Amino acid sequence: MENVLPEYNSLLVSPNISLFKALITLKNTGKKCLIIVNKKKKLLGTLTDGDLRTLVILKKNLNQSISKLYNAKPKFYFEKNFNLEIAKKDIIKNRYELVPVVNKFRKVVDVLTWDKVFATNKEIINKKVNNCELIIMAGGEGTRMQPFTSIFPKPLIPVNGKTILEHIITKFSKIGIKKFTISLGYKNKTIMAFFKSLKLEFKIQFLIETKPLGTIGSLSLVKKKNNNNDIFVSNCDVLINSNLAEIYDFHKKHDHDLTIVAAAKNFEIPYGVCETSAKGIFKNMAEKPSYSALVNTGVYILKQNILSLIPKNNKFDITDLINLAKKKKKKIGLFPITEESWVDVGQWNEYKLAAKKLEI
Repeated sequence: MENVLPEYNSLLVSPNISLFKALITLKNTGKKCLIIVNKKKKLLGTLTDGDLRTLVILKKNLNQSISKLYNAKPKFYFEKNFNLEIAKKDIIKNRYELVPVVNKFRKVVDVLTWDKVFATNKEIINKKVNNCELIIMAGGEGTRMQPFTSIFPKPLIPVNGKTILEHIITKFSKIGIKKFTISLGYKNKTIMAFFKSLKLEFKIQFLIETKPLGTIGSLSLVKKKNNNNDIFVSNCDVLINSNLAEIYDFHKKHDHDLTIVAAAKNFEIPYGVCETSAKGIFKNMAEKPSYSALVNTGVYILKQNILSLIPKNNKFDITDLINLAKKKKKKIGLFPITEESWVDVGQWNEYKLAAKKLEI
C-alpha cells in the first residue's frame, strides 16, 4: 500500500498529551478521531470526539494525560490482508470516522477515512457511460423556497450564473449521457420556454404531469423501450459532486435493480441532552451531541424493470417505490458519498452554501 501518512500526521498523538491538548488537536484536525501511537508510531488506540465529550461531562481533569482514557482495542486493518470492499461495508455499518491501517509490527502506515475510501477511483475517472439516460424530477412547487418560487420555478434558480438544471445536465453530459428528460408540473411552460431559448448540443424531452404525481410517479409516463438501458434519476435541486461513472459502475457491477446514492451527514443537536436510566433517573448530560446518518440525496439509478412497479397516473413517492421494490425482492443497493459531495439547493440555508460547494 502506498504510504500517504504525512497528510494524517496531525491525527497521530502521544498517550502522554493532556486531555485539554487532545481536545485542541481534534478541533484543529477537523476530524472526529485521534490515533494514539508510541514514539515508533505503533498503534495503541483511538480517541473519538464522543469519547472526549464524555470525559469532559464526567469532569475529568483536563490536565491529566489521556494514557488511561483512550480506547485500547480500536478497529484497525493489517496492511497486507485487508479488503477495500469489506472495509467500506465495515465503515458504513459501524459509522467509523476513520480506521488505521498497520503493518505487521502494528506501526500505522495509512488511515482510511470516508473521503478516502469513497473517493473517485482513478481508473474510471474518465470513463464514459453508455446506454443510459437521465430523467430530472422537476414537477414540484418548491414550497421550501418560498417566496421565490411563487413567481419563479425552483429548477431555474441560478447558482454561479447558471440554473441548477443546467448544472445537472452539464455534469451528466460529461460522462457521456446524451438523452435527457425533464419531468414537469408546476410552471412547466416557463421551464420549457427557457430551454427552447438555449442552444444545447443534445435534445431535451419533457414529461408533463397533469396532476401532482409525487416524487417518482411521473415515471409511469415514460414510454416502454425494447432495451435494457438503465436510467439515472435526479431531483431538480441536487447535484452529486462525485464521479457519476463510478456510481454507475458500482450499480452495474452489483447488478442492482435500484441504486440509491446516500450522503454520510453529521447532525449536531445544539442543546445539552439529558440521559436517563430505564427508571427515569438522571444519568448525565451530553453537551451538543452529534450523530451520523446516511441521507437520501435524491439521485438514483434504476433498471427499466423497476418502472413497471410505478402505478399509472397516480401519486407515488420514491419511498413507496423503494418499499414495493423491497417487497418484490428486487435488489436494492446503496452508494455512499461524503456530505461535501452533495450539493442541495432545495432549502434556503443549503442554497447559500451551494455556490461554495459547486465546483463543476
